[in-house]
Amino acid sequence: MVWRDELPGEESAQVSALLEAAEAADGVAPVGEPARSRISGGPGGAHLLAFADERLAGYAALDVVGDAGGRQVAELAVHPELRRRGVGAALLAALVERVAPGESDAERLRVWAHGTLPGAARLAERAGLRKVRELLRMRRLLDDTLPEAPLPGGVRLRTFVPGRDESAVVYVNHRAFAWHPEQSAMTVEDLRRREGESWFDPNGFLLAVDADDRLLGFHWTKVHPDVGGEPFGEVYVVGVDPDAQGGGLGRSLTVAGLRHLRDIGQRQVMLYVEGDNAPAVAVYIRLGFRVWDVDTQFAR
Repeated sequence: MVWRDELPGEESAQVSALLEAAEAADGVAPVGEPARSRISGGPGGAHLLAFADERLAGYAALDVVGDAGGRQVAELAVHPELRRRGVGAALLAALVERVAPGESDAERLRVWAHGTLPGAARLAERAGLRKVRELLRMRRLLDDTLPEAPLPGGVRLRTFVPGRDESAVVYVNHRAFAWHPEQSAMTVEDLRRREGESWFDPNGFLLAVDADDRLLGFHWTKVHPDVGGEPFGEVYVVGVDPDAQGGGLGRSLTVAGLRHLRDIGQRQVMLYVEGDNAPAVAVYIRLGFRVWDVDTQFAR
């Protein structure tokens, strides 16, 4: 087992292949988008590789920058052909030893289990980890039954302009998500890096502005290239400035983004929402979304 600050090309390819095999076997990606970007050289990560007879058997991604609470966050995967051999337990033990070896360090580490598969839940339980957070994945079909949701008076929609709107989006994002462990930490640099991703489309980044072009809220949509042979859309982020909340702008932005995704040919859409955010879950249920899957975060 070895730690790397950066992955050389050969190991990067091995890790990508392992993650693809795990996703194909489990039906859920074992690591999220930020961790995937660090595999190819993005900043802020450490990589733990477990080998069996020179074959990559397991991988753990550690976000060493951490979330807004200063906690380092890990995600891990074991190759489907090499499971039930203690690889996952060894990865988890190494993560604990690096980040939170003592009782006083227990709050420093968080570990995601995407999809909360039975094996991952058992591994967490055996390691003495407790569930601290649930992230619901919800989805709905995109058809002709989208509700009407007119914009509040004095508000218009326009699309994001790269090179011009980054600072305003980050400012509103921070105000809208000041409570959120990951989303609140987004910087202008983070946004610009995402603009370089293959999926980024400014036409699907909708901004709600007032008569003076002041940003009030936004709906950033995303299109995933393939799931079961068919692409699908995502309500990537919907953020509304606290000063503009309470007038239905969030619902208007959400529906506008759904219409955009439908208009470009998407037949289904998904989103993530915190499991304990009952008002948001209720809004999405009223908009036709249903819970599809659950990601669970564990801590010592």
